[in-house]
Amino acid sequence: MKFALSAEQTSFATSLGDLLSTLDTDTANRAWAAGDPAPGLKIWRRLADLGVTALAVPEAFGGLAAEVADLVVACETLGEYCVPGPWTDTVAVAPALLGDDRLTTLASGETLASVIFAPHVPYALDADVADVRIVVDGSRLRSFTPGDTLSSLDGSRRLCPGTPDADLGPAQDAGRAFELGVLATAAQLLGAGRWLLDASVSYAGQRRQYGREIGQYQAIKHLLADVVTALELARPLLYGAAVTMAPEDVSAAKVACGDAALLAARTGLQVHGAIGYTAEHPLGLRLTRVRALASAWGTAEIHRRRVLETVAR
Repeated sequence: MKFALSAEQTSFATSLGDLLSTLDTDTANRAWAAGDPAPGLKIWRRLADLGVTALAVPEAFGGLAAEVADLVVACETLGEYCVPGPWTDTVAVAPALLGDDRLTTLASGETLASVIFAPHVPYALDADVADVRIVVDGSRLRSFTPGDTLSSLDGSRRLCPGTPDADLGPAQDAGRAFELGVLATAAQLLGAGRWLLDASVSYAGQRRQYGREIGQYQAIKHLLADVVTALELARPLLYGAAVTMAPEDVSAAKVACGDAALLAARTGLQVHGAIGYTAEHPLGLRLTRVRALASAWGTAEIHRRRVLETVAR
């Protein structure tokens, strides 16, 4: 099994990172949370121009029919830069559920998708800006009417209940759609964890206590080393799952990426101190995003149970 990224995938990740580093994703994230999606949608269109929204869409509908690993590469970078919007639903889940012309506008970035996938995804994400609204009802798909937005730990993840209505026909592959949703979420967690580590290392070299940078203290070095280890152990599980797409591998990746990102968040807060609690600091955006994604598309308990059930067979 090959875990290393190809030269093309590495170049793709670099291109995404180069673009997002020039865009103010943090401001777009805060605007999205305040109910103004315009800055985030501008970023969405820029990423669509690079083919992000077309990755999982079949070529017959204007997509790229890319490998799952390409999708994971994109989602990891999206997580690193904390880009707002229903990316998991649009680029990973909806293409596996639909088989009609709606995929054409999803691929081009003209429309966004919001998916309810009970029991693990009971609320719709960003349904107020999504044109394609789907409830997975067993092997069938239905549209839904969104209700009032609920309060959320991560304000930029605008959740709401949905009332199912019109039948949209059969789901193309509901099982695969769910695994892709889990995997895309795991990739975003890994990307957010990487940002938190980089930010913590940088700040540890600037913040001074008792006459020296805190990064020189052995205790801080150990904390950061633990985060490095957790992230590096999670990465091969993530990309291995992208190759096999086996449910137990996908669940193992979600648990590992979630645990690593949560450790990076806790450590980042310790390193940054009180400044990490301020709403103005970009650390706070990643702290709440990691906490929200850790339970999205199935909690750690659910995914550990799936792995255990496979091992116990």
